[in-house]
Amino acid sequence: MEIILREDIDKLGSKDDLVVVRPGYARNFLIPGKMAIAATPSAKKIHAENQRQRAHKQEKILAIAQELAAKLEGLTLSIGAKAGENGKIFGSVNTIQIAEALAKAGFEIDRKQIKIADENIKELGSYEAIVKLHKKVAPMVKFDVVGE
Repeated sequence: MEIILREDIDKLGSKDDLVVVRPGYARNFLIPGKMAIAATPSAKKIHAENQRQRAHKQEKILAIAQELAAKLEGLTLSIGAKAGENGKIFGSVNTIQIAEALAKAGFEIDRKQIKIADENIKELGSYEAIVKLHKKVAPMVKFDVVGE
């Protein structure tokens, strides 16, 4: 079944993408949850017109995202965590702490845009995270977990 996404859905697509999913997934989850609409011929026409109008705005947003990505590429963050003598930290480092470190560096980025390459960070060391600024722009940000 073809649907038009109303919002970004991880591992499925971005807002305004036309995707094909199983009918039950669309009817029982995506459409009732207002995350998608059925791609009827009239909905496709409206979608195409909206896409044409948004094209100019998207170019500006893409340029801003690329400029921000260039600044983030060379950035190395330092995140403090309480650690034991053997280098293991108490708890783990998550996207909230990375977003706070980015805010201190002067970049206001939502934690939902950040994906950590190594899911469970429980030791001191250097790691990388992906910051999804735009559909086409996702720079890698390096960060060091240091003991406090």
